[in-house]
Amino acid sequence: MLLDGFDAGAVERAAECLAAGELVGMPTETVYGLAARADDDAAVAKIFHAKGRPANHPLIVHVTDADQARAFAAEVPAVARRLMDAFWPGPMTLILPRAEGAATAAAGGQASIGLRCPSHPVAQALLAAAARRGVPGVAAPSANRFGRVSPTQAAHVVAEFGEALTVLDGGACELGIESSIVDCTRGHPVLLRPGVISRARIEEAAGEPLRDADADAPRAPGTLAAHYAPNATLRLMPQQMLTAALQMLGKQPLKLAVYSRTVPLGAPDGVRHRRMPLRPDQAAHELFSVLRELDDEGAQLIWVEEPPVDPEWDGVRDRLRRAAAA
Repeated sequence: MLLDGFDAGAVERAAECLAAGELVGMPTETVYGLAARADDDAAVAKIFHAKGRPANHPLIVHVTDADQARAFAAEVPAVARRLMDAFWPGPMTLILPRAEGAATAAAGGQASIGLRCPSHPVAQALLAAAARRGVPGVAAPSANRFGRVSPTQAAHVVAEFGEALTVLDGGACELGIESSIVDCTRGHPVLLRPGVISRARIEEAAGEPLRDADADAPRAPGTLAAHYAPNATLRLMPQQMLTAALQMLGKQPLKLAVYSRTVPLGAPDGVRHRRMPLRPDQAAHELFSVLRELDDEGAQLIWVEEPPVDPEWDGVRDRLRRAAAA
């Protein structure tokens, strides 16, 4: 059931669903989430079942603010407080020590938990309405089947799970790729997943350098080698290799789509071309939507030009590499 997320009555209905242990599709500024009350392990189990997601693969819990985060965190280290001050509400997930007995299922059984405060007004309204009904926060991974392309429009969520699911339509997601994830459980901040916030900005706010993920990093959403994949086979390649591959195709009929910043030279007739924006924020905003559109158009192969080697492109590059590995 698709509801207008900017209608107060619709938000209250969705909050009632959450309080009753049901699932809700909700917009955020990053992607749409499949939400359940985080303090109810049976409700959270419905997320894992609906997505086909392994139960030991943790979910991000969304909260209204830093105060509500304390319902789930055993402690909030100083570096986490600095990052909250700088980026909450916004596309920043923090891995914190989990309070005993809190959101066990959402954490995938780990001693840590991922927390985020979304900035989307519909998400904030829903979290506030749910809190008034005794819901301290909601677990909300991306509202898609496990490993597939994340949804950035309400229609994408309906296409994934059908019209029986209550979905709040908050419009197209502003950012288009998932949040940055920073682990704050080990005495130094560790970047587990890049997003639209640059590494330099995170380090400036943290007051210290970020370390890269290692074998001791906790499990976190979106960090599997293969993820975010369309139905079509996606290949990521440098511009020169892409051009050479197109010129070698000849006239053989292929259901091929190309997503690149440059105009492909020598592409045979019938190859579908979409221009990738030159700015990383614009590319992030449309990335998942474009992959879904090319799937819907029947593409069986999607060749993508590698983004520039620039830290501002890290989030887009990360999603494309994982999609290509699927």
